Amino acid sequence: MAKKRTYSTGPFRERAILVGVSVRSQGDYWALDDSIAELSELARAAGANPVARFTQTMNKPSPTYIGKGKIDELEHAVKHEEIDTVIFDDELSPTQQKTLEDRLKVKVIDRTALILDVFAQRARSREGRLQVELAQTEYLLPRLAGQWSHLERLGGGVGTRGPGETQIETDRRLVRRKLSRVKKEIAQVQSQRSQQRLQRTGGDTKIVSLVGYTNAGKSAIFNRITSSGVTERNQMFSTLDTTTRRMYLPSGTAATISDTVGFVHKLPPVLVAAFRATLEETLEADLLIHVVDISSPYAVEQTQVVSDQLSDMGIGDTPRILVLNKLDLIAATDDEPISLSVLDQIDVTEFSRVVTSSATKGWGMNDLRDAIEAEVVSATPVLDIASHSE
Repeated sequence: MAKKRTYSTGPFRERAILVGVSVRSQGDYWALDDSIAELSELARAAGANPVARFTQTMNKPSPTYIGKGKIDELEHAVKHEEIDTVIFDDELSPTQQKTLEDRLKVKVIDRTALILDVFAQRARSREGRLQVELAQTEYLLPRLAGQWSHLERLGGGVGTRGPGETQIETDRRLVRRKLSRVKKEIAQVQSQRSQQRLQRTGGDTKIVSLVGYTNAGKSAIFNRITSSGVTERNQMFSTLDTTTRRMYLPSGTAATISDTVGFVHKLPPVLVAAFRATLEETLEADLLIHVVDISSPYAVEQTQVVSDQLSDMGIGDTPRILVLNKLDLIAATDDEPISLSVLDQIDVTEFSRVVTSSATKGWGMNDLRDAIEAEVVSATPVLDIASHSE
């Protein structure tokens, strides 16, 4: 009797190789191995199956991102490991991407395209989808020529003008038209959000905004202190759409608090620009609650990434409370609070208060409410480190 064959009906997961480079002349506080580990998480979130990693340390950047010898190794691995996609840890220029695709003969994407893909899967609201569409279109525009690379083998000159050039220009015109449309729609959303904010705050209610690295627990904290039902998942970028609620502090003072999209290492500028409308709640905030996952081995680096990106957005001087979250994930295994060791490596002078918490257990929520009230009511912030008391 012939043996029955079984076939998987689950979603196809592309086999991927991850590639990263460390340039000695461009010192980075984030280690290459750690960056590749995060890239692997992003790849899995997008639906890929990372099966191999290639890294290279160089003295100066290469025009082809990695050296010729490493490209040869990568080409060999692609053929023998049945690779579908090669994912690079930095944003590639259109020329780099085309060169690598020509050599490797498989799909080549960079960290920016990967993050955009994850965002596209997570976007639920009209605003979120519009912002992802804008970012993807901005990213695609300079890469359009590569979509018609099959025409280049004709070598240019007589017989090659016209159709190819016309097609590229037509595509560019269509993309620019699409960009204009999406920007107008986002401007309308932005205007509506501004009007809603004025109605909500009356012009004088204090605005509080949760910020932090992706998957730090912002949504869980938001739900705890507002009794809301925002989606909480242990995954990257579970929140793309800003949710705002009115909250009442212990004294009865009213404020609004917003849950916003998370940050990530090497967050593409095109994405920050596209999500400007969503991030407006952060830009307009009187107080930022910077949430850090202290159970993460990269807690210090993640804290620095968020601080740097807030500074790049021009809001590095907004008063901030540091919340060291997920205390329950470490409290059972460590005799001394790990939060104190993390604090030794974080520049706490950036923060007016520090609170330790576990949103899932409800620890530290009263301390956080008290800290928020002290900040929005009094004008004299004082560094105060509070441990959970619930």
